[in-house]
Amino acid sequence: MQIPNNGNNPPEIKGLVVAAPASSSGKTTFTLGLLAALAKRGLRVAPFKVGPDFIDPGHHTRIAGRTSRNLDGWMLGRNQNREIFFQGAFGADIAVVEGVMGLFDGFDGRSDAGSTAQIAKWLGLPVILVVNAGAMARSFAALVRGFCVFDPDLHICGVVANNVGGPRHFEYLAQAMEKEAVPLLGGVFRNSRLEIPGRHLGLYTTEDHGLSDDIVDILAESVENAIDMDALFYRLPDIPVGRPDAATIPDPDVRIGVARDNAFCFYYEDNLDVLRENGAEIVFFSPLNDPAPPPDIQGLYLGGGYPELFAETLSGNDAMKQHIRSLCDAGMPVYAECGGFMYLCRNLLTSQDGKHEMAGVFPFDTRMQDKRFSLGYREIRFIDDTPIAATGMSARGHEFHYSRLIDDAPRPPEIRQVYEAVDKSDQGRSSPGWVVKQTLGSYVHLHFRSCPAIGEYFADACRNFKIDSLVKSHSQTTL
Repeated sequence: MQIPNNGNNPPEIKGLVVAAPASSSGKTTFTLGLLAALAKRGLRVAPFKVGPDFIDPGHHTRIAGRTSRNLDGWMLGRNQNREIFFQGAFGADIAVVEGVMGLFDGFDGRSDAGSTAQIAKWLGLPVILVVNAGAMARSFAALVRGFCVFDPDLHICGVVANNVGGPRHFEYLAQAMEKEAVPLLGGVFRNSRLEIPGRHLGLYTTEDHGLSDDIVDILAESVENAIDMDALFYRLPDIPVGRPDAATIPDPDVRIGVARDNAFCFYYEDNLDVLRENGAEIVFFSPLNDPAPPPDIQGLYLGGGYPELFAETLSGNDAMKQHIRSLCDAGMPVYAECGGFMYLCRNLLTSQDGKHEMAGVFPFDTRMQDKRFSLGYREIRFIDDTPIAATGMSARGHEFHYSRLIDDAPRPPEIRQVYEAVDKSDQGRSSPGWVVKQTLGSYVHLHFRSCPAIGEYFADACRNFKIDSLVKSHSQTTL
């Protein structure tokens, strides 16, 4: 395969969306194999994921060597998704977008709003449909035909049969597809070595179950053996990609510590970019392993992840907890979501009746449940000032957790509830956000691109804290 783009600034790239008729069809495994096969051919691959997913993008990034970014038709509008795509795809030879759920599944049954199909049309990308053929033969063609004619504005450029039982099974599938308008690109044969283990929030993260080089090789081989990669590549349209405006990234004048390790690894890359675009330097640290947050920081961002799986280690790192409490008490701007919020609460109660002391900034306990406690999109309206947004501002995000908040103790008056929340159907939801001093905690993962002013507001709060700290330090020195 010849790389069509020369130099560092290609004016055009190839692009496609990997979709499926339903969840659990194998699109993630196929996407990972496609990324690996393309990368092994020397192509610069830009990966993306549709929907509020943190785990798949981590595996994309590991294989492609470029940060995978989230696209979402509810949290973000058409122009925002296009900007994220073109920014992330700049400098690549090909962009691969992994879909979410079934191709046409979105907010409701009436439109494609919030679906993979909507994103594909917004970006002008063709779709490869990955179909689990494990229990089908001729019916495979009937299903494919239905998907191809369902939306005439969507271009399905090819189909891949997944979970194929053997050569004879694939022969039947090929016979069934002979008269169909869309080509059968190939079939991925059943292979237990391609399975990626999962747990309660989905697949294992790349931090906990990093794909080994051997697994990546197997993934690449499975796709290379399944489809004609050269034919696929040249079937794809050319997409113009403009040069990003580097002038939008100012020199940083504040430092924000961002928790990133096995326990805290759920971040939208665009959230970090929004902070960078507003003059923040991102400094990563580990609440699991480090004795303290980074020095000379003016803000903290504690994202989600799996604190429950590392509760004993987090609880045992008393030095880190004390430093975090001290910074919160000092009025440093702190934003904590989901797992980060759990870490700032009083105790984390595991499903095995374990009780693990956390940082204790908020007077709540969190208890793990055997079943999912909350899932869904949320639109947040700020009903009071916070370190990341002012009263009246709104942002969109997502909630997905197996723990519940235990709020059964008298709440000090300085702790304020600052969120009003509705779901994608505009129905009220109990998704509170809590503020004490300049610390905001909530279960909701906000996407900062849904309210770009968050970056400016958070960075300004950090600058004010920096100025106040310098003034206090100067006063103490002169005294």
